[in-house]
Amino acid sequence: MRIIFVRHGEPDYSTDSLTEKGKRDAEILAGRIKNWNIKDIYVSPMGRAKDTAKPSLDALNMEAIEMPWLREFSYKITSPISGKQGVPWDFVPSYLYSDERFVSGEEWINVSPICDNEDIVKNYPIVKDGIDKIIEKYGYKRTGKYYTRMDGRERFLKSTVMDSKYATVDSFPEDDSEPTIVIFCHLGVICLMLSHLLNIPFELLTHGFFIPTTSLTILNTEERWGTEVSFRTQAVGDVAHLLMEGEKISNAGSFARVFQQ
Repeated sequence: MRIIFVRHGEPDYSTDSLTEKGKRDAEILAGRIKNWNIKDIYVSPMGRAKDTAKPSLDALNMEAIEMPWLREFSYKITSPISGKQGVPWDFVPSYLYSDERFVSGEEWINVSPICDNEDIVKNYPIVKDGIDKIIEKYGYKRTGKYYTRMDGRERFLKSTVMDSKYATVDSFPEDDSEPTIVIFCHLGVICLMLSHLLNIPFELLTHGFFIPTTSLTILNTEERWGTEVSFRTQAVGDVAHLLMEGEKISNAGSFARVFQQ
């Protein structure tokens, strides 16, 4: 299967909606998505995610499945550096790397000031369980750190190059019939789901990758040994649709100047 995460358009946080640029970008995105073979679309209950999804839903003549737990994971913490209230993934390097637990597996949830907010501790497993339940709908079940095909179908791929001397026992599917789902939501919750699917610490994702507004982050299942399944990232923060239309990438979410070519 394939999961495509879409971060919402440039936000007006004061009204939980989109800026004029955000609305333009959502329309451009719809032009890219409109011909995709999509099984289902999921959306956050928050206004900026719904507003981003609407042009694509209209173009596809589809309805989205709203999931409450896809809301932004913006439960507040008090910054130990600035003293300000903010999201639980905005740390300067000296603080982030002062405690190995921040960047080790799931231990970040046990470090202050993260663990000081009970909403973070309570809702983190809800997000993990939520994405696993979605994936299970399409025939994949979490088994420890990876997934297995529930229908028992096996595939054995020894090489990604079909004419390799390491001949494949099976081959890639000839069509695109396996399910593709699209999830419109938010930066923080996308990184939480990526952390769970890829077994990469959450804080490393939020600090190490920039995921622009209306960008696509694409994961495919690798099914190459028996019924074992893992997710592998094809793209993070893909905004080719904006650049092709001459629309600049929003800086929302980045403290660095964004490369615009």
